[in-house]
Amino acid sequence: MSLSTADIARIARLARLELQPAESERLATQINGFFDIVEQMKAVDTTGVQPLAHPAAAVQDVVLRLRDDIANPHIDREANQRSAPAVERGLFLVPKVIE
Repeated sequence: MSLSTADIARIARLARLELQPAESERLATQINGFFDIVEQMKAVDTTGVQPLAHPAAAVQDVVLRLRDDIANPHIDREANQRSAPAVERGLFLVPKVIE
């Protein structure tokens, strides 16, 4: 799979990003390089390989430090919404986007 500069321009438009042609070409090269790496990784035979919970688990025993999943009854909604551009009756307002 590879993306053309037209694909990059379309994605940028959907993401509401303004890219110069040189930036589109650079991004296409970088993203296509990423896709090439993914194709190389897909070509590796991984049958019989157990998935790892942590990358270091391949060389040493790793104990994951997980916190207890406890509900927090106190959430400061005002503090969380202070940086929002628009809030109404405790809800975040977002612009309607339909194409």
